[in-house]
Formats: sequence, structure tokens, C-alpha cells
Amino acid sequence: MMTKHITNSPEETIETGFRFGKSLKPGTVVALVGNLGSGKTVFTKGIARALGVKDYDYVNSPSFVIMKEYMPRRGKGKKIPLYHFDLYRLNSTADLETVGYEEYFYSKGVSVVEWADRVPDVIPEKHELVSFKYLSKTRREIKINGNL
Repeated sequence: MMTKHITNSPEETIETGFRFGKSLKPGTVVALVGNLGSGKTVFTKGIARALGVKDYDYVNSPSFVIMKEYMPRRGKGKKIPLYHFDLYRLNSTADLETVGYEEYFYSKGVSVVEWADRVPDVIPEKHELVSFKYLSKTRREIKINGNL
């Protein structure tokens, strides 16, 4: 089932990611697709917040390192590691293999993959798909669970 959300600010995009992130379980792969500036990284901040990442505001795009790992804070609430991939600068699937992506995809964390449409063959068949569309300087359209 696909749902569509229109957000009118970065804060609303984070909140949408947070609500979505609360339902995620360990081992989930979330495929994010959309143009530059369409809200993928901002949405990921909300997922990080839902998973219990302490400094979720500091989640940023791992463009130059392909993947960043964020550990949950100690204490109450959900405690699931976040593995944040950014495939924008990826030259080939071999580049992704150098970070051992499969170990993360099939682990006890949640893997969020920006630019997942660049290497659809490595995205597990069972995944969550979130598509982003830039509508204006502050407005975004977010579709959850479409087709890759």
C-alpha cells in the first residue's frame, strides 16, 4: 500500500521520517529515491530519531564515504543502529562491495540507502521504498512503498 505525504518544511519532513521510522524493525532496508535536494537526508534524520540515535540532527549525507553508522543512545526507547548509505558518487556495484554492504543489509540494524535506484540489483527484494519529489523551496512530496 502506497501512502503520499506533502511536507511544507524540513521539520515536517523529519517528522514524517520519524513516524515512518517508528515502524522499522532490525534488518529492514529502506530504499530512498529522488533528485538532489528532494529531502532524502532530512527524512533520514527523522528515521534516526525514531531509532534512538542521540544526535540525529547531525545525520548528514555520507556522499564521500558511501556509508555512515549511527548507534542508538542508551536508555529507554527503541535502540536500533542506523546504517546510512549514499550511492550518489558510486561508480559501480564493486564500490559498494568494498564497504561490505550485505553485512549491514542483513544485520540487526536498519539500512537506509539514498540513490537506491543507481544499483537496484543489490537492493533486497523485500525492502521499503520511499520516493521524493521537490515541489518548491520548502514543499516536498514523499511517497512511501512504491516500486523501485
